[in-house]
Amino acid sequence: MHAKKMDKLATGVLYSIATVIVIILTALILFILVRGLPHVNWHFLTSKSSSYKAGGGVGIQLYNSFFLLIITLLISVPLSTGAGIYLAEYAKKGLLTNFIRTCIEILSSLPSVVVGLFGYLIFVVQFGYGFSILSGALALTVFNLPQMTRNVEDSLRHVHHTQREAGLALGLSRWETVLHVVIPEALPGIVTGIVLASGRIFGEAAALIFTAGQSAPALDWSNWNPLSVTSPISIFRQAETLAVHIWKVNSEGTIPDATQVSAGSAAILLIFILLFNLSARYIGKKLHAKMTSAA
Repeated sequence: MHAKKMDKLATGVLYSIATVIVIILTALILFILVRGLPHVNWHFLTSKSSSYKAGGGVGIQLYNSFFLLIITLLISVPLSTGAGIYLAEYAKKGLLTNFIRTCIEILSSLPSVVVGLFGYLIFVVQFGYGFSILSGALALTVFNLPQMTRNVEDSLRHVHHTQREAGLALGLSRWETVLHVVIPEALPGIVTGIVLASGRIFGEAAALIFTAGQSAPALDWSNWNPLSVTSPISIFRQAETLAVHIWKVNSEGTIPDATQVSAGSAAILLIFILLFNLSARYIGKKLHAKMTSAA
């Protein structure tokens, strides 16, 4: 009887904790959306920002956020995939492997502002890239690479060893087994991790303040020269993102409608981050169902 009472008490405590967490998160999300959505319209989403006058939008900042996300993923996905495959399939137990894992753990715990300062000293100053999308993408790669590498490694390790043995028994080489058997089986987890990392990249601000810059120059949408700083596809131009814009508007407060712009920008940012997270769950379930049905 005593054990049953303790079990009910523990269950009640756990449910209470879960309820409190859900209430806090729901209240936070609703507060941001209710405060910001009334200021969001088509003009706000497409027009350029204003430095001193009211009525500006976040069109360029929103585009910069997506463009920077794409460039970052183009760099970080191949690197994290290769590193994850090495650690899961080829790395032998020893000092080198332990050292690599220790480095990954240390990098994953670094604050984003430290990564931003590192990116400023290395990519902006030493490499001479200046405040640019390239500098920001490289800094975000350093910031997200440990997490993405661990995700790839864990996804590969969750593939049962019989899958590898079956591939080898069919005469496939070790690399062919990894490429044609292990990676497809681990694909749902890998893709889910990439989408979740995309949300983290999209909402990052501290690392980009020191690398991508705090200004959003006007873009010439007819200029497709990637070396021109006015081109929308140039990686050598400064690019204030939506998250950095929120910080800048709140910290400087030079425009009359700073509160409205900040609230609207925060609502947009939250919506996209929620979409990234929901998409990750949906894509992961779809891929898992497809792989399971195919098996």
